[in-house]
Amino acid sequence: MRFELNWCQLCHWGLLGAAGVVHAVDLPPYAQDLFDESMVFQDAIYDPTAAYLHYFYYPLAAGAHETRSSVWYAAGLLQRNRGDDVHEAVRILENVIGVQEKDPSVLWYGDYTKYPEQPTVGSAAYPAVIYNSWDPNWRGFIGTALIVIYEEFRPLLPAHLPSLILDSLYNNTIGDSYRVGGVDNDNLYPAYSNAWLMRTVVTSWTGRQFQDRNMSAAGDASARAFLALFNTTDTLSEFNGPTYAGVSLYALTLAAKYLSPSSPSSTNTSANPSTTTTTTTATPLIGQHAPALIQTIWTTTAQLWHPTLRNLAGPWDRTYGYDMTNYVAIMSLWIWAIVGKTHAYPPSTQPIYTLAHADDFEIAPLLAILAPFHKTLLPDSILTRLTSLPSTLSSNASASYIYKAHTYAPPADLTPRTITTFLSPNLTIGTFSYNQSTIGGFSKDSTSYSPAVIQWLRPRDNSVGYMSLIPSEAALCAEVEPYRVSLSYPDGNASSVFEFAVAVNPLHGVRDVGGLEDVEGVDVRVAGGTVEGVPLVGFCGLLGGVCEPVHGFEVWKFRFSMPAGSVEVPRLVLEFGFGG
Repeated sequence: MRFELNWCQLCHWGLLGAAGVVHAVDLPPYAQDLFDESMVFQDAIYDPTAAYLHYFYYPLAAGAHETRSSVWYAAGLLQRNRGDDVHEAVRILENVIGVQEKDPSVLWYGDYTKYPEQPTVGSAAYPAVIYNSWDPNWRGFIGTALIVIYEEFRPLLPAHLPSLILDSLYNNTIGDSYRVGGVDNDNLYPAYSNAWLMRTVVTSWTGRQFQDRNMSAAGDASARAFLALFNTTDTLSEFNGPTYAGVSLYALTLAAKYLSPSSPSSTNTSANPSTTTTTTTATPLIGQHAPALIQTIWTTTAQLWHPTLRNLAGPWDRTYGYDMTNYVAIMSLWIWAIVGKTHAYPPSTQPIYTLAHADDFEIAPLLAILAPFHKTLLPDSILTRLTSLPSTLSSNASASYIYKAHTYAPPADLTPRTITTFLSPNLTIGTFSYNQSTIGGFSKDSTSYSPAVIQWLRPRDNSVGYMSLIPSEAALCAEVEPYRVSLSYPDGNASSVFEFAVAVNPLHGVRDVGGLEDVEGVDVRVAGGTVEGVPLVGFCGLLGGVCEPVHGFEVWKFRFSMPAGSVEVPRLVLEFGFGG
């Protein structure tokens, strides 16, 4: 009898299969490689006593744990399904859902703690500050993860947990409906691509599960608003973001897999009738359009991806670094899962958790789980472009091409931005021309908004050099030609400056940079403009200098200033060459 009970228990928890272990998704080699490396990392920081991951890389307090990454890890545990994995995943999910905000009168209703040790949000000692003490995007990140868990791993879960997940997602969706861009310091507009898409998907999926007409209508309205904006330029408003374009693709993959016309119409028959106005099995609008959106986004990405540099050529709408081989960007993780790690990171890369912004590696299990389906949506031409330069570039050192497009992110953008990007075998130049209501783009962050970026391959060690403009004006005009860029501030004056974050030279290179002549791997010269030709140079260092590192990157800052009393339009022209 004891043997029979244990056998039944194993079957109930889904631990037995043809090979002895049940996996919900059959991962191909590249996705499996990403999954395995990320799980080794997360296994090391998991606290089984608390059933949370430790807060890695960006600790708010010594010994704190973290909520969002723990749910991502729970998905990985369910996919791996070895030993106590399912048991630990269940504990994590019960923990996170158990402390979900339950007061419908507060703006963070249905949201989740950022870390479980934090005081009560909104208390006298811990005021509610959006994106600090509480983060409305946690609903999107955790909600989408719960959807993947419910869709892929429901047979592994104990009987009470699926309904607990559904209830959590219902409250999550109601709370997310409180968000209105421009109200209560919230910035959720359709132009906030990744957050808007996560809310759209969670709302649409939950409305379909509960057969709630109002909720489904809200999801479709959200999808229409996104599509109306996207279709004006056929680009994400959060254009070319190495991290957030990856999140947008993640959200759209859920829509394509679980909400498309070919998805099974799975609804929650135990939904509370009091919340159900009518039944509907209609395909949510975001599900209808998600596959085409994914292909369009990847088409743009493929044109800007430089396989030799392993970087997206600029410009970048939001970035957490200046070289994707030295920080964890979610687009790099997608490329790893689809075409292999060597195309995302050079062989010399140390364990991924040693890179800047390493906490984003914790989302990797979800990307790996979704990658096999995601890859089926991509034509071979895109996959080929992610692994090698077009033959016209790779076969000719002097060859190049220029990419032109537009993007639009209101209310920050007063008019659509013009994108111009030059790509060659060893160097890229990417720019926005823009007129905006604020400095720093939609996110109002001049260190992450990168409207003029130059990157090049450094022969000393095949690393990436870069110069990235840190904008100081709300309008910029940029002109790009092969190996040349002209930047001007149309509304600037004598106090305007052009300031660049410039890469530290490689090991054994020039340590003390005094001017453009000390920048290694490329010849840079001022070829015109109205600024003083000699920049002020300062170091932003980990242990000192004139400023702090930027997103974990030590950089040199080059500042070009206008002559005192000048009445000319601020303008700077730079030219780049090799071997001069």
